[in-house]
Amino acid sequence: MTTAWEKVERARSKNRINTQTIFDTILTDFMEFHGDRYFGDDSAIKGGIGMLKDMPVTVIGVVKGRDTEENLKANFGMVHPEGYRKALRLMKQAEKFKRPIITFIDTPGAYPGIGAEERGQGEAIAQNLMQMMTFEVPIIAVIIGEAGSGGALALAVANEVWMLENSIYSILSPEGFASILYKDASKAKEIVDDMKITSDALLTLGIIDDIIVEHDDNQELAQQIGDKLYQSLSKYKKKRGSSLVKHRYERFRNMGEVEHGNK
Repeated sequence: MTTAWEKVERARSKNRINTQTIFDTILTDFMEFHGDRYFGDDSAIKGGIGMLKDMPVTVIGVVKGRDTEENLKANFGMVHPEGYRKALRLMKQAEKFKRPIITFIDTPGAYPGIGAEERGQGEAIAQNLMQMMTFEVPIIAVIIGEAGSGGALALAVANEVWMLENSIYSILSPEGFASILYKDASKAKEIVDDMKITSDALLTLGIIDDIIVEHDDNQELAQQIGDKLYQSLSKYKKKRGSSLVKHRYERFRNMGEVEHGNK
């Protein structure tokens, strides 16, 4: 049986499936969009439009990079405010043209640097949280690696949230949690079980909706994700926009009730 800490290590592995592999595998006619129309283009967010089989979709994914050069370019998947604003620009475009939205999340958290704060990091995340709740198109969020704090939630206000089997979703890293609780980051392994950040724990709590079982072939796994997305999005075709908004709102209201033992 895989331990919680082993899942943390797998979620952070460089050999893990990534946004680029998924885009290359499941999409045809992909067109990438750049920039937030305010400051610049954040390489930690890759997004655009493409065809999922015969279905036009808007896709947005966090990029970490597969080597040192790519890691530095993408800031190790720590998104700047312009990245969140780029994502929101694409989601608004999807709303205008009635395209489903798919997000792929793999970030340790939003970038906490001074420059990011000066450019409105908190406000950018808040805008995503607020406006994603109102979009009258289906939204599915897939956590493929790490999903840390508000930096992850800013792309996860969705009708459905899925996690890969060995991914994690948390308010902060185990090391950060241990630093706050014990003043010792090295105790992360000891407290990770109590954090309930693994896919099985979060499914039980009602925080996520489904778990995708993993295997070693990343392209095959990507195809499996694509097939599942197509099937799930097809069921939303007959739903009216207002019902999608209501479904998303009730999902998060009910999630809170489950978490607090009221359901």
